[in-house]
Amino acid sequence: MTRKFWLWLGLVGTLFSLTACRHTVTHAAPPQKSPQAFRAPAVTFHTRQDQQKQRSLSEFIANRLVAAQGIYTNYVETDVRQANLATGHEMLSESAGMWLIYLAEHYRFAEFRRFYQLTVATFGEHGQFSYRYDPDRSKRFAVNATLDDLRLIKALNLYDAMTHTTHYRQAAADHFAALKAGALRDGKVYDYYNPQTKQVARTSSLAYIDLRTLGFYERGSTAGRRAYREQLKLVRGGYLGDVFPLYSASFNWDTLTYSDHPLNTSEALETLLHLAESQHLKAASRSWLTQQVRDKTLYNGYTTAGSVTDSGQSAANYALAAMIFAQVRDRTNYQRAMAMVWQDQVTAHSAIQGGIGNAQTGQSYSFNNLTALNAASQ
Repeated sequence: MTRKFWLWLGLVGTLFSLTACRHTVTHAAPPQKSPQAFRAPAVTFHTRQDQQKQRSLSEFIANRLVAAQGIYTNYVETDVRQANLATGHEMLSESAGMWLIYLAEHYRFAEFRRFYQLTVATFGEHGQFSYRYDPDRSKRFAVNATLDDLRLIKALNLYDAMTHTTHYRQAAADHFAALKAGALRDGKVYDYYNPQTKQVARTSSLAYIDLRTLGFYERGSTAGRRAYREQLKLVRGGYLGDVFPLYSASFNWDTLTYSDHPLNTSEALETLLHLAESQHLKAASRSWLTQQVRDKTLYNGYTTAGSVTDSGQSAANYALAAMIFAQVRDRTNYQRAMAMVWQDQVTAHSAIQGGIGNAQTGQSYSFNNLTALNAASQ
């Protein structure tokens, strides 16, 4: 199941030719501190079986999903494109960031360098990254998705942490500076910025507030620390309560209210992961997640009151749960969550053998595959 892109409804008109775009770069001084905080926890939680399954999954992604300009959203191509949802062989900067993180963590540095260059060529625009590209029409959306930019910035820092170099520190700082000129205005983490129309979103998805990456760049100055405190305050303010201890999907800057729309569980878990990475995960949230994983009832959607709106389940959600448990050093529940992830891996002979998906239909989504791949590295 891919992440929903409802935030970009009505933005089809922002598509433009890849060959016509320009790449302007905003330069900024990179932080002086080491990026070692971006590395995975020192204690590993994966098993030998996890590693074997991860290798098969990595081979599937590299051989079946990675293409000349990026990573397919789905192994199966679609005939009709959708305005608000990437499908088939369209490509997402989200996928590129997750693949780069895997390459860095597994010492595949030459592949990292090549794929990063490809990512800039496909998605790069005014220092930020388009969230979506359609290779059939050589078209990409002008808007970014701020979380995906932050993930790519994280990947560059992770490369330097793994190689003990400063190879990408300037590029990462420049990308962050581009975000500050667009979607991170006045310390607010807006969902997207359109450099063509100069328009910024009026919402902040709480899942987009990657506290660890933001903190790495913001904690070096008084203004930055103030912005970070406000970002953390915004996330905490969306807490739905101890009965259903997740967080609202977004905050609207026009009405100054949190959304009461149903939660997409993948985005809700991204919020919990960012809180766990910054040591702000609530005990009630951890307990709720433990119960859902133990009972195998981690569903794809909920109302803000906790009622199930989508009773489907996905490997990506259990993989995100595994990452959260790794952050809080909970080996037992990490392994429970990963066991659920691997239930969706195709082991029989099939076009998608090794991947996460449906062997009968061939449907295999990049988000499920890449989230599972990175969870297995914990």
